[in-house]
Amino acid sequence: MPDLKSSDLSKSNKRVTTTLSDEDYQRLVYWSEKNGCSINQYIKDAISLKIRLDNHDYDLPELWLQRMNQLVDIVTVLSQNINSLEHITVAGFDSLSRLTRGDSYLND
Repeated sequence: MPDLKSSDLSKSNKRVTTTLSDEDYQRLVYWSEKNGCSINQYIKDAISLKIRLDNHDYDLPELWLQRMNQLVDIVTVLSQNINSLEHITVAGFDSLSRLTRGDSYLND
C-alpha cells in the first residue's frame, strides 16, 4: 500500500465546518448510529443524496409504480364492493315486490 502524505490527503479530501443546533446534532448522531456509519460518512451520504435530488436524479418511477398499483387495487376492491351492494339491493327489492304481490318462494 502506498504511503499517503498529509499533502496527498488534502488533495483528495476537503474539510468543511458547519454549525448545528443541539437538536440537529442529536438527530445527526441518532441517524448515523441507526445507519451504522460514522457522522462524517452520514453527512457525505446526505450531501450526495441532496445533490441527486437537486439534479432530479432519483428513483421515483419505482415509488410511483408502487403507489399506482396500490391505487388500482383500491379501485378494484371498491368496484367489487359496489357490485355486491348492487346485487344485494336488487335482490332485496325483488323480495319486497314478491311479498307485496303475495308470491312466496315457499309455495313453489
